[in-house]
Amino acid sequence: MRTKLTLLNSMAGQEFDQALEQHVAWGLTVLDLKDAIFGKRIAELTQDEAERAANLIKAHNLSVHCLSTGLFSDEVERGETEFRRRYLDKLDAVIDIANALRPNLVRLLAAQTANRPEIANSIRYINTHHSWLIPLYIEAIDRLHDAGFRVTIENEVGGCILSTPTEILDFFASLDRPAKVCLTWDVQNLWQMGTYPTMAVYDQLKDLIGYYHLKGGQQKADNTALHWRSSLADASWPVVEITRQVVVDGVSPVICLNPSHGKIKPGYDYENIVQRNLDFICREILG
Repeated sequence: MRTKLTLLNSMAGQEFDQALEQHVAWGLTVLDLKDAIFGKRIAELTQDEAERAANLIKAHNLSVHCLSTGLFSDEVERGETEFRRRYLDKLDAVIDIANALRPNLVRLLAAQTANRPEIANSIRYINTHHSWLIPLYIEAIDRLHDAGFRVTIENEVGGCILSTPTEILDFFASLDRPAKVCLTWDVQNLWQMGTYPTMAVYDQLKDLIGYYHLKGGQQKADNTALHWRSSLADASWPVVEITRQVVVDGVSPVICLNPSHGKIKPGYDYENIVQRNLDFICREILG
């Protein structure tokens, strides 16, 4: 099956119907819905709004690959009661939205920790100090699966509990739900967390990956840390080598383009960067 390409819906425009038209103009057939949906994030939609969005999507001959919710995005130090109130209590509403939009995946985020700089292995830390977290993820995964949806969990930045392949492997082993949940590997996010993208990192993670997020980014000459935002063509990490292998292995039926993180580089050309990135992927990877 040919790998498909998409991007976060807001990258195509802040007005939802116009963004759908832009997807069609770019030749994209699937959507990643996150925000800018009638001015709301995905989990904020009413049922009427979800059904209205579904009708617009159908009218444009598009389908939804992922609902990118922000569930579980908080710091674990806020405690189980707060996580349950903010996320588990909203899950039925998210399932209703998903039933209207029929995605292949529903995204949860890897949680954050306020103590990230002091933690060598976040999963050991969670098991020792916040042992409620993994059962909460399992409850959410099972409920979404029972409703007919596969879950994906994305590694984030900042104080994200997933900063290394070891932490990711330990986290998914603790979930013990391989048929129900997969990893969204955001390559640049993991780079920002200190793990530079290499084929060795991909090889460690590939059995978990079900969705692949693609961004550019450049390092400074004197180290490998992400510093500048850039197009994919000018990125410092091996975009083509890793992404071609993702396609060959078929681990991510859809690849999702995201905006690059990093500082704005003086004198760098950022014009039409979304179009340039789409052209690059189609020419160098999918062509």
